[in-house]
Amino acid sequence: MERIPILQMGELLLVTIQVDMHDQLALTLQDDLSERINRTCARGVLIDISALDMVDSFIGRMIGTISGLSRIMDAQTVLVGMQPAVAITLVELGLTLPGVSTALNVERGMKLLNERLAQS
Repeated sequence: MERIPILQMGELLLVTIQVDMHDQLALTLQDDLSERINRTCARGVLIDISALDMVDSFIGRMIGTISGLSRIMDAQTVLVGMQPAVAITLVELGLTLPGVSTALNVERGMKLLNERLAQS
């Protein structure tokens, strides 16, 4: 079964999506990530989508769901690397992704997560 790797970096989990997402892969990522947050007590999740050229409404909703799940499990989530075409598509679909923090790239996302974790 195809899986997206989840790397642990201290209190943070790094998810780098390097393949085209399909519905089943998104659901598997949601399950794997929630299990990993629980097992490692991670306090932050960084999701890098810079390799995604497009998303559909299901994948957009799954990003929001993953962020919400992480938040409920006491982990901050930051989405990084969104391509302009992906942002345009999400807006056109009416998906505002409430509660999802974003940053331009991994470096800025890590900085944002570390600042938030230092405050809590």
